Amino acid sequence: MEDLMDKPTTSPISTRKHGDVLIVLSNNPPVNALGHAVRQGLVAAIEDAEADGSVKAVVIACEGQTFFAGADVSEFGTPKAFEQPMLPQVVDRIESCAKPVIAAIHGTALGGGLEVALACHYRVAVPSAKLGTPEVKLGLLPGAGGTQRLPRVAGVKKALEMTATGNPIGAKDAFDCGLVDRLIEGEVIPHAVGYAEEVRDVRPLPKSSERQDKLNECNPDTFETFLKENARKFRGFDAPLKNVEAVKIACEKPYSEGVLEERKLFMELMSGTQAKAQQYFFFAERKANKIEGLPENTAPRDIKRIGVIGAGTMGGGISMNFLSAGIPVTIVEMGQEALDRGTGLMRKNYEATAAKGRMTIDQVEKAMGLLSPALDFNALADCDLIIEAVYENMDVKKEVFGRLDKIAKPGAILASNTSYLNINEIADSISRPGDVIGLHFFSPANVMKLLEVVRGAKTAPDVLLTAMQIGKRIKKVPVVAGVCHGFIGNRMLMPRQVEATKLLLEGATPEQVDRVHVEFGMPMGPFQMADLAGVDIGWHRDPKRVENVRDALCAIDRWGQKKGAGFYDYDEKRRPTPSPVVQQIIEDFAKEKGVERRQISDEEIVERTLYTMVNEGAKILEEGIAQRASDIDVVWVYGYGWPVYRGGPMFWADTEGLTKIVDGLKRQEERMKPEFSFSNLLLEKAAKCERFTR
Repeated sequence: MEDLMDKPTTSPISTRKHGDVLIVLSNNPPVNALGHAVRQGLVAAIEDAEADGSVKAVVIACEGQTFFAGADVSEFGTPKAFEQPMLPQVVDRIESCAKPVIAAIHGTALGGGLEVALACHYRVAVPSAKLGTPEVKLGLLPGAGGTQRLPRVAGVKKALEMTATGNPIGAKDAFDCGLVDRLIEGEVIPHAVGYAEEVRDVRPLPKSSERQDKLNECNPDTFETFLKENARKFRGFDAPLKNVEAVKIACEKPYSEGVLEERKLFMELMSGTQAKAQQYFFFAERKANKIEGLPENTAPRDIKRIGVIGAGTMGGGISMNFLSAGIPVTIVEMGQEALDRGTGLMRKNYEATAAKGRMTIDQVEKAMGLLSPALDFNALADCDLIIEAVYENMDVKKEVFGRLDKIAKPGAILASNTSYLNINEIADSISRPGDVIGLHFFSPANVMKLLEVVRGAKTAPDVLLTAMQIGKRIKKVPVVAGVCHGFIGNRMLMPRQVEATKLLLEGATPEQVDRVHVEFGMPMGPFQMADLAGVDIGWHRDPKRVENVRDALCAIDRWGQKKGAGFYDYDEKRRPTPSPVVQQIIEDFAKEKGVERRQISDEEIVERTLYTMVNEGAKILEEGIAQRASDIDVVWVYGYGWPVYRGGPMFWADTEGLTKIVDGLKRQEERMKPEFSFSNLLLEKAAKCERFTR
């Protein structure tokens, strides 16, 4: 490619000519974010192209691994985000260029990046490219004409799908719907230049904002059907509905009016609490990767093979994470039948994923080909990381670690998938406590994204670093936790469950408590969750020993959904209905314990079950169990379904106001004794009008 004109500059935007095509190139690593300097450079380049009579067409491309992948998140909340030119001005200037502009897409064209591409007169892409509008995941909508141009180019249904869900589409899909004009094999820029040479004399220029043909499919049923199909997914969220509304406006009004309506909807979302919560969480997730107190120059250990002890539901799910990432796994069980059952279930799960089109049969075989089933602990001798997923009992765990101490090679990391047990006690029972760490996977382990990485008192720094990195490698969201009963997530769950159970005796019903939590945005309430997980988890297994409501349910085989009865009755499709049997058990216990039943308000349920979680989270911070408040929020969003549009329990508490939280807890304090005690940190921050999060 010949370079007839170079413009050396400190700007991330540079230009060069190939014949009569001007190549506008962005180099703003790592993702070519559309920061102020990039926006400014793009406008200047378009104006230069128009002023240069020798230029017949323009190609906008990016260096590095991706096309523009969206806004510059470092500018969020800063004056730079509002410096001229802002993105709406940039895209309008691109579209108004008198010479054809071609977007050359590789990597990802996301958010503002896709809006830049939509403003171009033509779009070409390599087959591996992804295009999307993920703004909805930050509580927003595309604010630079994206909701108005996208339905005009890709069609209304595709625009609804992309804007309201935020999920990107592949280049082939984009080509099929008209979003991409040509798929190209090989280097993107030379082919884009060739395409530019083909279309340089075509007039009039095809402008996305002026197209009407794709809007013909627009009718009220399109929107109603889409919202109905996604009602569960969108429940509680503001942004998906605003995105749908904006696309509908594109069908009803001229572009010039539609962009004004889009901007109005954008500002409504931007000023709302949900966008603030979702943007806060975006940064919280990334901050969770940072390990406090890690010595400089700590290097991770090399992990080439994983060992997993236990082929049950949890052990199999854990193994699948590594197999899917291309890491060999040796899985050990005590008996052949259990081993066959476990590996068979893994294959069945993979095949079910393949049947849904999420992986190929070849990928299934490749993953299962990395699995080495064994009945002998000695098969673990060459593993670099060994994870036990055996029964949640300290004596059993210690026995397993004692055997590993003799078998595992020097430098192997020994991990326990425990939900509650003391990692320090396990570590101190063997000769190499520095190699021990907790890896708390959440069930189902092959699906849930959260991984609590439990740092013991003697866990070596390189062991902790390795665990965090391997968590990311298997596409988990790892969060560092300290040692205590239940770590971060389950410890905060306990006061909620205690108060929810007490509320039953005092006059609430399981369905009322659960309804309050679901209306708050949780996927299910405490008693629905107990029925799903199994009411019998942790039960002492003596039907004659009935000390509480749960004991009474377990004693009569009401173990939850698996038995067709728990706190609720279930039909053959596992649909719940309130149970008269359970209500009688509750009332009998209340009478036996001398608890006077009364009307319980929804507000009291919130104060006693959700405010208490905030209080426990504050204690976790006081004790150094969590590195930061945002880590607690990451645990609860990814591990327990806390609604991301509320940011997590600690961010939500800040949003509510810590004084309000303290006042509510004081209102309920007498009823919550003796189990409840205030966090000093919570009281201090409320008194000083401070926040947990920033």
